[in-house]
Amino acid sequence: MTVAVGEGELRVGEVLDGTAVRQWSRLAAEALGRTRGEIDALNVFPVPDGDTGTNLHLTVLAAADAVAELPDGAGIAEAWRALSRGALLGARGNSGVILSQVFRGLAEIVGRPETAGDGAAFAEALGYASVLARGAVEHPVDGTILSVLESAAAATLEIRRPGLAGVARAAASGARHALRRTTGQLDVLARSGVVDAGGAGLCVVLDALAAVITEEYPERYEVPARTAGTATVREARTEPAGPGYEVMYLLDAPDESVSGLREDLDGLGDSLVVVGGDGLWNVHVHVDDAGAAIEAGLSAGRPYRIRVTYLHTGDEGQQQAPCVGRAVVAVTAADGLAALFESTGAQVVRREPGAMPALAVLAEAILAAGDEVAVLPNEPEVLALAEAAAERARESGARIAVVPTKASVQGLAALAVHDPLRRFGEDVIAMTRAAGATRFGNLEVAEEEAFTSVGLCQPGDVLGLIEGDVAMIGDGLDEVARQVLDRMLSGGGELVTLIAGTYAPEGLTDGLEEHLRDLHPDVEVGVYAGGQVRHPLLIGVE
Repeated sequence: MTVAVGEGELRVGEVLDGTAVRQWSRLAAEALGRTRGEIDALNVFPVPDGDTGTNLHLTVLAAADAVAELPDGAGIAEAWRALSRGALLGARGNSGVILSQVFRGLAEIVGRPETAGDGAAFAEALGYASVLARGAVEHPVDGTILSVLESAAAATLEIRRPGLAGVARAAASGARHALRRTTGQLDVLARSGVVDAGGAGLCVVLDALAAVITEEYPERYEVPARTAGTATVREARTEPAGPGYEVMYLLDAPDESVSGLREDLDGLGDSLVVVGGDGLWNVHVHVDDAGAAIEAGLSAGRPYRIRVTYLHTGDEGQQQAPCVGRAVVAVTAADGLAALFESTGAQVVRREPGAMPALAVLAEAILAAGDEVAVLPNEPEVLALAEAAAERARESGARIAVVPTKASVQGLAALAVHDPLRRFGEDVIAMTRAAGATRFGNLEVAEEEAFTSVGLCQPGDVLGLIEGDVAMIGDGLDEVARQVLDRMLSGGGELVTLIAGTYAPEGLTDGLEEHLRDLHPDVEVGVYAGGQVRHPLLIGVE
């Protein structure tokens, strides 16, 4: 593989200001876009899933987009902050999360006017980035992107007159030399006769930076050919597999809770990388129990943008779905809701309140349901698990679709239009439209003092949530429920669904029905006992 930065108009000047950051991020994204297929082909560690180049490309694209969104004339600090935050929020895969730390380390030191043109400061920043990246990995391994980054940083310290251009050239050259050494540092690379994929991607990024600073294209380099007698990359992928799932999510959590999260996740799997700070974190781990990894995040804070990827696609050969026929599988934690779903024709996968369903159990339930199956996750946190279970079930040849229901009322709305006599694709579209046309809300009682989008709440306060966001805070369930209903109906609605929880007070739904008859007489109302524990009331408006 030949990796080169490519052509383009580059700014001459030894200052890493906003313009240079914008050019670097764009050029690096373009270069990774051209080379990602070749980098993907190198990927045998930590998991031979062939996506390192793609993940690095998507990570740098996210960073470049964040910088591009800045107004013209944005300052040095703004540009570097955008680059760092964009990479943190958009990081993909193990190497992408590590690369986000490179951007963070550089931003914290050279992202100031007084250091943006200082070669010694850049050398210090690259060393700091190396420390950050290694510290983010729970069990760092040599012969990886970490080794390449360390060598790049070390090379910058050997420059006698550390101008920015010389330091950038040294970093790029040091990284390329270190990349060649990775084959001998890690057994799996040696057996396959390849260099580390993440390290190769880092070289592309540093080459792009050197080009922006110097207007010189660094030496083109050849990735060493596979050594005769070594295993091919394809053969490396047949070696004993590690954990089955990659779990990634962003996490809003206080900094002091992250050490406990690291400990919990480290006990569940490997390839653990946690980066971030100041309450915002990006979490990456490989596990067999994806639900437990998400639950660990829920215990530490608020996980979102959850992604679960099955890592061993194709390992076990093509299987046949054990059952045929059309079915709907719904996930729920409450007895009453389970009965509602079953009464409308769904097969139910139960989960404990506040917990995730076991992914293997969900995948098995999908396979056992039929060869055309629609899945209703009914919670935002369950959606990523459902996608991963569906991906695993598709290996049997079954047609699986996940309808993105974020609440039980959306799942019930989807089931109301389910027609097994329609073509599967048309049925899924109809169910998805029905779910999307259903607004959802709920009541919750605050357990502790917390800041919300509408102010501070105290323990015992009643929170009214609409589409997952706190919309109002009050003293009584009746009062807050009426406010939520009126807000949700302000944009219109024909059908209101009320699902009472285990701890809903007697007469709550009767009073709400009367309220609706008085203020919204044209609205049809359905009332059910859901048995959910956390929410005294679930509300749907179609």
